[in-house]
Amino acid sequence: MSHPPLDNLARIGRLHVESPDEAEVRGLLRSGVRRLEDAARGELSLESRFDLAYNAAHALAMAALRYQGYRCQSRYLVFQCLQHTLGLPAEQWRVLDQAHRKRNLAEYEGEMDVDEQLAAALLRVGREVRRRVVAMVDS
Repeated sequence: MSHPPLDNLARIGRLHVESPDEAEVRGLLRSGVRRLEDAARGELSLESRFDLAYNAAHALAMAALRYQGYRCQSRYLVFQCLQHTLGLPAEQWRVLDQAHRKRNLAEYEGEMDVDEQLAAALLRVGREVRRRVVAMVDS
């Protein structure tokens, strides 16, 4: 299965071509689904819900990339590739981009600057990514 934009990223060393591993894809999918479920739990702190939704979206995005036969070490690039792996519209992966920047501030500078609106948007996009990954894997 050829994906010219992904092949180009592999050619310049941003992605690595690697045969899909069904067990790995299913494991990433399972992890993403569980984290999304937990991210929806209102009794958790905003920071925990954000962290769970972010990591769920990343696991699901990785599942899509691995299913297509690629691997990547860059979280940001994994999210950007969603337009090619799942046909995710730009406005949705931009939510993941914003969440990625906020996550990096929290992770590397100790500045957790998230709000309910971003957490809710992240959860919505994560659910859409889940829906698309499940449809792709189960087709």
